[in-house]
Amino acid sequence: MDINIINPLVVSFTDILPQIGFQSVERRSISLVGSTLDYDGVLVHISLVGVLKGAILIGMSLDSAKQFASKMMMGMDVTELDSLAQSAISEMGNMVCANACTQFAKAGISGLDISPPLLLIGKNGQATLPVPQTIAIHFAVDGIDVHVYVGLLQVTS
Repeated sequence: MDINIINPLVVSFTDILPQIGFQSVERRSISLVGSTLDYDGVLVHISLVGVLKGAILIGMSLDSAKQFASKMMMGMDVTELDSLAQSAISEMGNMVCANACTQFAKAGISGLDISPPLLLIGKNGQATLPVPQTIAIHFAVDGIDVHVYVGLLQVTS
């Protein structure tokens, strides 16, 4: 996968999160990982279809997800990841990925569409993306660790 394909997603992530209440979005690291991801906590899974196919996953620990949801809900106390908190986290993923489609279009890659977000919550979970390699981007969002996994393939006609 071409690492330059992640730029529209990074731009989207850093543009959208301040619009929903976050002050600081820092990209910490980028690495190449395999197609299988181990996780403890929460993963928001959104599929991308069109000339790019694959998935974008946004992951964080359960405690981080509670902090993240609280921030999105204007400081409301989130002690458990109930349906309202889950909805907030899912909507963030939806907003980031929809905006990424706009950013891709600005870069000349148009005709993309996204699936509704799928929220995965688990301990010792594993997700396998339908690509040989995935790019992992680590962000600190108001001090909350967030990992974005990009597994996209460019489809040729």
